[in-house]
Amino acid sequence: MHALKEARKFIEKDPFDPAAQTLSRLVLALESEVDFPISQLYTLDFQRFALALKILDEWRLDRYYAGKARLFDVSLQSAEINRAKPSA
Repeated sequence: MHALKEARKFIEKDPFDPAAQTLSRLVLALESEVDFPISQLYTLDFQRFALALKILDEWRLDRYYAGKARLFDVSLQSAEINRAKPSA
């Protein structure tokens, strides 16, 4: 499974998961070409950290453009959901 598809499925499954939020922020930063604090990747467990590295690798390849668009859309939705989430 390609990293972009794997990340999309992971974020869709539970957009409130802290790892999903971190991956979403990474994707949004990549798409928007803004800075992303690399230290946030170190909060991920090893499996999600490896996924983040694979996302970075695949992001550079134009042939994954459609996968990037779907993942960006899911990441944007996740960010909006989390902004609207009432504080506990």
